[in-house]
Amino acid sequence: MSNEHLIMTLAKVLIAAAWADGELTLDEENSMKDLLFRLPQLSARQWATLQMYLESPVVEAERSRLVAELQDAIRSPEDRALALETLDQMMRADGGITDEEEQVAAEIKEAIESVDVGLFSRFVKGMTARRTQALANAPNREHDFEDYVKNKVYYGVRRRLAEGGIELDVGEDTLRCLSLAGGMMAQVARVNPEVGEAEVATMEKALQTHWHLAPEQAAFVTEVAVSETASLLDRYRLAREFANVCSNQERIEFVEVLFAVAAADGEPSYAEVEEIRSIAQSLKLSHREFIDAKLKVLYDQPS
Repeated sequence: MSNEHLIMTLAKVLIAAAWADGELTLDEENSMKDLLFRLPQLSARQWATLQMYLESPVVEAERSRLVAELQDAIRSPEDRALALETLDQMMRADGGITDEEEQVAAEIKEAIESVDVGLFSRFVKGMTARRTQALANAPNREHDFEDYVKNKVYYGVRRRLAEGGIELDVGEDTLRCLSLAGGMMAQVARVNPEVGEAEVATMEKALQTHWHLAPEQAAFVTEVAVSETASLLDRYRLAREFANVCSNQERIEFVEVLFAVAAADGEPSYAEVEEIRSIAQSLKLSHREFIDAKLKVLYDQPS
C-alpha cells in the first residue's frame, strides 16, 4: 500500500472528523484546506475528491467507512505515527474543538492505535477485507465523482434525493437533462452577484413548463442549481451534453428561456447577453438563431 494512499485516506478522515458536529464554518474549512495543502503527493483529481467531502456533511456511517479504510491503509509504525500526529494537528487547526469533535477524534485515534502493524499477516489482511466488505454499503460519494466533476447540479440533486424529503418521478435521462438546464440557467442568473427572486421564479416556471415538474420539485432543482455547491460549473460541458440530447428547436427554445431568466429583473445586462451568447454557441446554434431568440423574448417583455 503506497504512502500516497495513506495520505489520501487520512485526509478524508480528517474532513469527516471536522464534520462531527454537523457544521463546517468558513474558518474551519479554510483551516482544513491550509492543513491539507501541506500534505504531499496529492493530484488535481485527488484534491477534487477531497472537495466533495468538504462541501457537504459526512454522516456517521460514511465516517465509519472512511475510518475502516484508514485502518486498512496503515502498514507500519511510521504510518500510524503520521496518522495520529496529523489528526491531532487538524483537530486544533482553528484554535478550538467542540465536544462532538473531541469525541470523534478519540474514536479515530482508538481505531488507528488498534491496528497491529507488527503482525500484518494474511490472516489479519483477511480480517481487514471482511471488515471493509461489511461496510461496503455505507455511503460513498466517490461513486458519483464523474458527475461531481461534469455536472454538479445533477450530483447535488442526486445526493439530496438520497437524503429523502422529496421525490422526482422522472427517468434518469430526464433527470440529467433538467439538471443540465438548471445549471445553465443558474449560470445566467449568477452573472450578477445576487440571484434575485424574479430570476428564481422564472427558473422554476421553466422547469415546470418544459419538464412538467410540480412546483415543489421545480423549486428543489432550482435551489440546488443556484446553491454555492453548484457555483463552479463548466458551462461549455453542460451545453455540449445538453446539445447532444436535444433537437435544434429545443435548443432554440432553451436560449429563449435563458433570455427570460436574464430579463426577469429588468433589461438583460451586456454581461448576461454575452453569457447567453457563449452558451448558444456551445449549443451549436447560429448567430441568427441567437438573435431571433433574444428579440423574441425582449419584444415580449413589458415596457
